[in-house]
Amino acid sequence: MQSKKNEIWVGAFVLIALAAIIFLCLKVADIRSFGNQPTYRLYASFSNIGSLKVRSPVKVGGVVIGRVGKIWLDKKANYTPKVELDIFTQYDDIPNSSVLSIRTSGLLGEQYLALEIGPSGEELGISTMKDGDSFERTNSALVLEDLIGQFLYKDKGGSENQDKPTSAPGQAH
Repeated sequence: MQSKKNEIWVGAFVLIALAAIIFLCLKVADIRSFGNQPTYRLYASFSNIGSLKVRSPVKVGGVVIGRVGKIWLDKKANYTPKVELDIFTQYDDIPNSSVLSIRTSGLLGEQYLALEIGPSGEELGISTMKDGDSFERTNSALVLEDLIGQFLYKDKGGSENQDKPTSAPGQAH
């Protein structure tokens, strides 16, 4: 009888643990964004996409408004990286003057697309983006290794103080 009771407790514990693992997997994969939420497609070209990946979020002020749907090299445009964005249809009033930038969450976090909403209005001649439109203004990813290399190069060879004569305090040149 005691053995049967222990088996029931072990079985219940295993089921709860399995449910917790499935919950965590779904949470990490962010499955809710796969849902049947309708989207429309926008496109963007970048000179460098860094480590941007398919399913990376598209955010406005930290709010996710879509996901990266596809990334490829455009052979017709000298192998320029192109990105296809799946934007949720509830955000269908993005002005075509907006700027799309590749940013990083934290210092070494994942990369995402940050959308900076530009001015809008028919009186300014600015319309909203429609399905299939492309962003005219984009900012590519800042690659940490390139920034470090530029800093080291400036420090070694291009220092402005290298050519100036030094003088003691209080002395005029």
